[in-house]
Amino acid sequence: MHEIGIAEDLSLIVLDTAKKENLSKVTKVNISFGQLVQIVPDIFEFVFRETVRNSVAQDAEIDIEIIPVKVKCKNCGNDFQVTDYLFACNVCYSTDIKIIQGKELFITSIEGE
Repeated sequence: MHEIGIAEDLSLIVLDTAKKENLSKVTKVNISFGQLVQIVPDIFEFVFRETVRNSVAQDAEIDIEIIPVKVKCKNCGNDFQVTDYLFACNVCYSTDIKIIQGKELFITSIEGE
């Protein structure tokens, strides 16, 4: 359950940012995860809420975006989105590919007052 470590790290960033920006309340946290991070949103949100309990972010809305996996075939140059974890080119069927999207993990924005 790597969600625990990720939630703890991101909650520290949220709370540190709130302090730096003199926010009395964090109202919304927008987070983006690449599909390959394999985060379970419900587990992440539960742990995140526990780590910000009794803080300025305790009632924040959590918006999670899952970014799909996109790759480029090194054989034919085709860019395509991976579906069903099939990492083979849908044009030439090569498995010699480069991942160009889907490993992201970041806070998109923090909203507050």
